[in-house]
Amino acid sequence: MLRRLGVLQKIRFCGTPGELRPPEFAKVAANVQLRNQSVRKIKMSSTPQAHGDGKPQLNPKIQIYTSSNDQVSDFWKEKYERNAKNYWDKFYKVHQDRFFKDRHYLDKEWGHFFSGDEGRTVLEVGCGAGNTVFPLLTAFPNIFVHACDFSPRAVNLVKMREDFTEDKVNAFVCDLTVDDLSLSIPASSVDIVTMIFVLSAVSPGKMPIVLQNIRNVLKPNGVILFRDYATGDLAQERFTGKEQKISENFYVRGDGTRAFYFSDDFLESLFVENGFIMKDHFVYCKRVENRSKELVMNRRWVQAVFQNSEWNSILTATPETEASHLADFSKTRHEADEVEIALSDGVASQMFGFSSSDQEIIEFSTRNSCFKIRVLSKEYQHTCPSTGLMLWESARLMASILASNPELVSNKRVLELGCGCSAICSMIAAKSAAETMVATDGDQQALDLLAENVASNLESPFLESLLVHRLKWGCKQDIEAIKKLNEKGFDIIIGTDVTYIPEAIEPLFATARELISTCKDGHKGEEPALILCHVFRRVDESSIISAALANGFRLVDKWSHDCLSCESPGGIIGRWFSSFSGEVVSTALNIMYFQIA
Repeated sequence: MLRRLGVLQKIRFCGTPGELRPPEFAKVAANVQLRNQSVRKIKMSSTPQAHGDGKPQLNPKIQIYTSSNDQVSDFWKEKYERNAKNYWDKFYKVHQDRFFKDRHYLDKEWGHFFSGDEGRTVLEVGCGAGNTVFPLLTAFPNIFVHACDFSPRAVNLVKMREDFTEDKVNAFVCDLTVDDLSLSIPASSVDIVTMIFVLSAVSPGKMPIVLQNIRNVLKPNGVILFRDYATGDLAQERFTGKEQKISENFYVRGDGTRAFYFSDDFLESLFVENGFIMKDHFVYCKRVENRSKELVMNRRWVQAVFQNSEWNSILTATPETEASHLADFSKTRHEADEVEIALSDGVASQMFGFSSSDQEIIEFSTRNSCFKIRVLSKEYQHTCPSTGLMLWESARLMASILASNPELVSNKRVLELGCGCSAICSMIAAKSAAETMVATDGDQQALDLLAENVASNLESPFLESLLVHRLKWGCKQDIEAIKKLNEKGFDIIIGTDVTYIPEAIEPLFATARELISTCKDGHKGEEPALILCHVFRRVDESSIISAALANGFRLVDKWSHDCLSCESPGGIIGRWFSSFSGEVVSTALNIMYFQIA
């Protein structure tokens, strides 16, 4: 395993080395070196302060990046809530019925609730693809199951099962936070409600609505069989520091689906306040092993039984059966402390927060190089707030220009701003003999993936010449750290698709002005330059030029797709295309060439 780390150790990272933990060597190698550079705890003053030379410090008043509490923005919170059904529908479109395994443990855990000569009426809430419904029907053929889910695709998957029959299963679409269950199920007609890893997908503020909805169709002596995520679960721990927290113990996954982790106090209070009493409760602690990924971690689930608080009698099970069942609970808890189970990739993704299926490899070729860039799969890109996990057309164009014109970066000190996970411009510059090449981004996820891509696409001596560093625009500490890498300033600064957020334009130019070389003669008589390649989206050209002027830059040349076959106004960019061998895919791409005013 240490031999496999050899390639990654050639990458030069700035920061204090951490501890290497195989086998996720590429990703961990990035985390190890970059984790200590995190600036999430830095408090930035909103009042400008002065250097010794009288020059004001960069202390932006706007919040560009996620705040220090790692919570997603209000915009994304509302989006995840508003489109919750769509995200789960997308989930089942991708995974069909292959993600979750059938829950055959239900007979062992709760079998006595379903047994008896008289058939029980069961409501399976959040039925998914039927992983609870059909194991129950197999074990207890005399029951009838109402199965609901707010994902139409999930309900269709239930109806497509070979063992589905309408005389045994009533499958229907229902959003329990909005729809009235009693319109599909007679009031007070359900003996047992199963809630298996479903309430955690509901925002905490709407959980009471779900419980009241269920209470309306549950018989007075009916029970709720509950199993869901518990606080302290390894999946919750993996969310730490990943800017996926919605609220306390509530997180969003990479695919837009959400997960809440229940504490004992919260769970009991939630049900008691909505008319239930807790009849049984314990927490599973299991040791889970994924042998293919060489991972051994701890899982925590909470399991409980609830009953209508107005029902004064004991559960429908006999005292003898109930005592036997409690003994089984104790035994299960004891065995759970030692158990090791093999884990499928699908469940690993649910538990650990990663999967080989959420990434894809894009090939990008230039004159003399072929890169295989790992990025976030398209199916997840619309739910991911990080734009740095994708390969943008502007990066492709600028990389092709550098490959066709290596003299632009050869023997020069080059900085790439907001390079994301691909950094194809940085890698081409490194292969074009740049004196110094620093690839930066402000997003930790992008930097993690960037390290993998650099390690898999560059070899010595180019690997050693490329530095990876965190840089959040406007952060004085990050800027000073970059300056220590290159005290003379940078001859060329590149940014591809870094102008799409209006609030980020001012800090972008301010940061570039701090890091660009102040020597007007430049390298080999060429003045230092800031090159931006982008598609105009929410920020127009005049706004970009205005921010540039305010920070000491002047626009020297510009180019758009219409100028592909003609000279650019300043005559600089147009010459690049005389030897250009790439393809301009988007007709909306633009290039702007700035120098110090």
